[in-house]
Amino acid sequence: MLNAVGIDVSKGQSTISILRPAGEIVRKPFNVVHSVKELSELVSVVGSLEGDTRVVMETTGHYHEPILKAFLDAGIFVSAVNPSLIKRHDSDENPLRKVKSDPADARKIAKYTLDKWEHLHQHSAMDTTRIQLKTLNTQFHFFMQQKVSLKNNLISLLDLTYPGANALFDSPVRSDGSEKWIDYVHSFWHVDCVRKIGLKAFTERYQSFCKHHGYNFQPRKPEELFNASRELVAVVPKDPVYKQIILGNIEQLNTVSKQIEEFRHKMNEPASSLPEYQTVMSMYGVGPTYGPQLMAEIGDISRFDHRSAITAFAGVDPGVNQSGTMNYESNRASKHGAPRLRKTLFQIMTTLLQLAPSDDPVYRFMMKKKSEGKPYQVYMTAGANKFLRIYYGKVKEYLAAGAAE
Repeated sequence: MLNAVGIDVSKGQSTISILRPAGEIVRKPFNVVHSVKELSELVSVVGSLEGDTRVVMETTGHYHEPILKAFLDAGIFVSAVNPSLIKRHDSDENPLRKVKSDPADARKIAKYTLDKWEHLHQHSAMDTTRIQLKTLNTQFHFFMQQKVSLKNNLISLLDLTYPGANALFDSPVRSDGSEKWIDYVHSFWHVDCVRKIGLKAFTERYQSFCKHHGYNFQPRKPEELFNASRELVAVVPKDPVYKQIILGNIEQLNTVSKQIEEFRHKMNEPASSLPEYQTVMSMYGVGPTYGPQLMAEIGDISRFDHRSAITAFAGVDPGVNQSGTMNYESNRASKHGAPRLRKTLFQIMTTLLQLAPSDDPVYRFMMKKKSEGKPYQVYMTAGANKFLRIYYGKVKEYLAAGAAE
């Protein structure tokens, strides 16, 4: 006897439907609040069902986690499924009539549970690690957006006081998130902070600045900065109001940058515990930043039954446009699926273009497409597609070899 428990999750409350094969209704859809008492009662009801019971819910941000934890602690089979899979399954079964309500969604998930019974993946400790990794990656990208916004705002403010200050240095970002040009404008926020004090005094102050922040002092650099500042036009005077605005922006930017580097470091901890970590990190162009991001967004590779599924999930699969005798060979990518994964893939492709590794198959493939006259977006998408297919093959092969041992 099979019991399929479908749960439509909302914030603070879920709707539950329990079905058996042939459409037999065990319990009509009912609501459960995400409280200790009601979740405990739900677990008791599900645990008392006769026969084999499986619980399925959609992954909806963090809303599903309290109810997921309740079933895990009780030792009941529970699986958290990507909503797009259930939506696609529902459209295949009933493409004409669409009903949208919590009870209907719960029944839909219960039907999905029965149809996919043998293929359901039970949530495990490894899945918990993947959830943690994806949460960290979500926060990483959130703070990156804040950093870009704050940095653009700072550059806009400096256009009033020290135009072009962001281009004075090309030093990379440090491990603590600091950047030399940002530290520099914190000390010299207006051109008059440089040219009004004279070259000698500025040289001494710049040398002290380098020593304080741990930067290498280049004897010729003060004169270059001083001469350049004399040609710059400051729109506003050296006023304390503007200083306060600029320094406040820098303080926020440094805080966010530090947080980003902490997330970058923390992401490697759960990522390194995943079985595919070494395989992913060995791929050219990945590195300690993009590797954990890939694993966070792709998740368990076993949920993709073929290579085309993972490229479709990332939205880098070529579309199909064919009707009768018309068949267009060049179509746009679907751009469905995970936008953060797609962004990470394009960052890896950019790294490959910069490093130009002639022995890397993905790089050679992109260069082939480029030589055919394909636009930038096309050969970058094609490279991302090929990279994902190689990723799928390598990780699948490694996991299969590990299972065989």
